Amino acid sequence: MTSQAPSFILLFGFKLTVLIVFLQFLAATSSLCRTFCNNIPINYPFGIDDGCGAPQFRRILNCSATDLFFLTPSGSYKIQTIDYNKKTVVVFDPSMSTCSILQPHHDFIMTEIQYATIPPSPDTIFVLMNCSIDSPVLNHYRSLCFNFSGHSCDELYGSCTSFKLFHILSNATPPCCFTTYDTVKFMSMNILDCTHYTSVYNVDALKGVGPLDWLYGIKLSYSLPDLGCERCAKSGGTCGFDVETEGFVCICSTTTNATRDCGVSAINGGKSYGAPSLLGVFVLLLRAISNV
Repeated sequence: MTSQAPSFILLFGFKLTVLIVFLQFLAATSSLCRTFCNNIPINYPFGIDDGCGAPQFRRILNCSATDLFFLTPSGSYKIQTIDYNKKTVVVFDPSMSTCSILQPHHDFIMTEIQYATIPPSPDTIFVLMNCSIDSPVLNHYRSLCFNFSGHSCDELYGSCTSFKLFHILSNATPPCCFTTYDTVKFMSMNILDCTHYTSVYNVDALKGVGPLDWLYGIKLSYSLPDLGCERCAKSGGTCGFDVETEGFVCICSTTTNATRDCGVSAINGGKSYGAPSLLGVFVLLLRAISNV
């Protein structure tokens, strides 16, 4: 009985060590890609850790202690919501004028990749305000301006506290232009010769709604790359990409990636398309312990 005690203690110690190692592995795996930034969920195709999400959206999000930001060459824009069902992201430009505050003009600039993958949605309009009579959108490019649900410059300047200043300074109604992002993409605010701009989204629902109740911000729309993420996620993996080649990978652990999914062939004898899942690793560890 006495001689068996040291062996029992050694066996118990070994099993405890294996369990601790597995729990550490599990904790490390679960934190590979953060799934929240404060109260905003971070799901595919987005990621706030390099190698997570889809490469088309690499380094466009930044998570601070309080907010999630969309990054472009012109600055950081606070993300208000991400709707994964509708595939839209609503951001707010802190330099943009609204009904309550007047800001100096500021260009909203996106990279060509961003413009191709996550452009402003069709129901987002840009409003150029206090434009000079020499502005291109009032002359050669006046076709770029359109009627926005029956709203007018006079209504805009008369309804909003901040925009009333334009009326006061000119003793008239300075020209404005309701247009799309393409206009401000190809012509800067200096070229457009308008002193201020604002942006409104969900415009299809704003007919008969006054400027005080408009939704100010920029809604972006994106498409979901079909790279096999659903299969990866079902196998317990996290969808990501190789940080060097930007090829799709299914992240199974801190040290193991797979091309398609986190297979379990090590425990079920089937064909593997990737690395063992967490369940598979745990079963293998239990078998190893029981054979000691």
